[in-house]
Amino acid sequence: MAERKHAWGPRDQNVLIGKEITRIDALPKIVGSAKYSADINSKGTLFAKLVTCKHAHAKIKKIDIEAAKKVPGVKAVHLFKDIDENEIKWDGDLIAAVAAERAEQAADGVKAIEATIEYEVLEHFVDEENLEAGKKAERSKVLGSASEGDVEAAIQGAKVVHKGYYGIQTISHMCLEPHGSHCEWKGDDLDVHLSTQNVSGTAGQFAEPLGIDEANVTITGNYEGGGFGSKFQADEWGLAAAKMAKEAGRPVRLMLDRATELKTAGTRPSGFVEVTVAADAEGKVVAWESHHWGTDGPGGGGVDVQQLPYPFKFPNFKRSQTGLECNTGPNRAWRAPPHPQLCAMTQTALDDLAAKLGMNSYDFFLKNLEFTLNDKAGTYAEEMAIAAKAIGWQEKWHPRGEGKGPVKRGLGMALHRWGGGAGPCTCEVKVHPDGSVETFLGSQDIGTGTRTIISIVLAETFGLPLSGVKVNLGSSKYPTSGASGGSITVGGVSGAHRRAAQDALWTIFDKVAEKYKVEADGLSAREGKIFAGKKEVCSWKDACRLIGPMPLVVKGEGPKKDGLTADQVGGVQMVDLSVDTETGNVRIHKFVCVQDCGLILDELTAKSQVLGALIMGIAYSLSEERIMDNKTGRYINADLKNYKLPRIGDVGELVAIMHQPASEYDRGVVGLGEPPVIAPGAAISNAVANAIGVRVPVLPLTPKRVLDALKKGGNA
Repeated sequence: MAERKHAWGPRDQNVLIGKEITRIDALPKIVGSAKYSADINSKGTLFAKLVTCKHAHAKIKKIDIEAAKKVPGVKAVHLFKDIDENEIKWDGDLIAAVAAERAEQAADGVKAIEATIEYEVLEHFVDEENLEAGKKAERSKVLGSASEGDVEAAIQGAKVVHKGYYGIQTISHMCLEPHGSHCEWKGDDLDVHLSTQNVSGTAGQFAEPLGIDEANVTITGNYEGGGFGSKFQADEWGLAAAKMAKEAGRPVRLMLDRATELKTAGTRPSGFVEVTVAADAEGKVVAWESHHWGTDGPGGGGVDVQQLPYPFKFPNFKRSQTGLECNTGPNRAWRAPPHPQLCAMTQTALDDLAAKLGMNSYDFFLKNLEFTLNDKAGTYAEEMAIAAKAIGWQEKWHPRGEGKGPVKRGLGMALHRWGGGAGPCTCEVKVHPDGSVETFLGSQDIGTGTRTIISIVLAETFGLPLSGVKVNLGSSKYPTSGASGGSITVGGVSGAHRRAAQDALWTIFDKVAEKYKVEADGLSAREGKIFAGKKEVCSWKDACRLIGPMPLVVKGEGPKKDGLTADQVGGVQMVDLSVDTETGNVRIHKFVCVQDCGLILDELTAKSQVLGALIMGIAYSLSEERIMDNKTGRYINADLKNYKLPRIGDVGELVAIMHQPASEYDRGVVGLGEPPVIAPGAAISNAVANAIGVRVPVLPLTPKRVLDALKKGGNA
């Protein structure tokens, strides 16, 4: 018998893998039968609302939760912060929760508590772009530095030197489904329907603080309306729901309202940078020097200094970072942390250097690909050529600011990288004697198509239609699987399932070979049948009957270094837009992303990831930002009206091109969720600079910032 190795099949023989497959859970979502945490409404459920602080920095001097308990319908109250304890450090920090028969009764309970609170208001600082003010307020701290080579000598010997200031503002998590849970006690057991990216990893987060065994907690997360890095924890509001459910003896549902979601559920840190960058006569970068600052909230962290310039390593560099401790909501991972900020702070400066050299941006980036990380230069060059053809770069390119009339057209580009290696996954695949197949795993589908991907892998391996397999996920009682973050889920679940499915299939082949006197090594499964070469041996169902009266159960694990998965991806983005110099409005005409990600299991899902990322990128590039009031310390646009996100008419034509040469297929599966959201900020900013002839230094490029830059004639 030949050695059996786990592997993907030849590309040209795939029936499902690599095709455009509609998601198997699309219909339940469309008709509303898919139940999210906010939909769980078991008998007797109480509805909870939160008391939050309206000050950026304060201590509670007086509070009376008994006032809420007197409100009709209120059944439980939880206190997050007591008198003189746990200093409040941002607007929106949690103080108390109230659970009642109806939501409006809980709101009345909140008002009753708010009427009793007396604060000692403390000095605050929220001006995160103002480094000097942060130092004066004693809110700054050195976060690190690094250097290599002789930067001063390289700058002195350079043909062109450029100095500039660039930045990207803080944004908040804005999940379609807010954070929250439904908690119900059944004796000593706790059932939690949790909006989470971490089904297998949150039971213990409930158990330990509640003083119960982890075995007594069941986490269920069948569907989730987005997480983007913010939903890995039980969170204090989840524990509050569980405690109030215990106190009341009834289930409690607590979902954050939109304002609290924006203020408390996590942000992406800001970054502002002063850069000196130099190039030789050929246009190759010879030196990079930068100092950047920003905030991730009260902790005073920020964008990792060790990853600038991004994604390059130039021969001479010097970089340093300062953090500002601000009275703003805390940081949580936001899709591709912190690559969007790194990309925006680096590639805007590089594009300005190209302009100073008098070079076409395309030629400049191509010239400097040799300095990119992870041996991606060749792939980037291929992707640049594809993107340039798709957007018409050669025909449309012009030097900065050229064009008649008030509406100026421009092109911009940027490139990015990401890891995307496979995460941990354990699954249990069952092949039943009647031929039906199902799998169990404690993973989650956070809206990215995980169920569909697993179904494709199993159906392709067993030669079945998608309807022939069933995917069971979303429960902490299933075999442990990793959290969904870092683009690690697709590799984790696909690798584990391919291994388990092939092991099961080889067991079935051995039984078929024995029964029908054929060579097991020559068997294949396709079209619901077992073949020896081109000759049909038996049906899939007949083969499965040979298993015996009990299902064949096979465990799949990963990641493993067997070629099924890999890591490291890259991509190139180009944008064609126009800027109205009278109003400051930016209009996207066409946005092209060329992305590699190894072997693609479902091209439709892959393209959807790219398109969604481009829309998120347009948001943080043109309108999305947290706006803080320096005087009061309040988050003043924490609602859906003023926290500006793009509408359909704002995004233009989006083009997702999956780079799929044979070399990519042969690498195996690599994660895709994060990388396409990285480059939009730099690409759009560069296109605006190309259109109007001046740099708008800080993202998002709001009409006011565009007009201010035009008025100043440079960095505004």
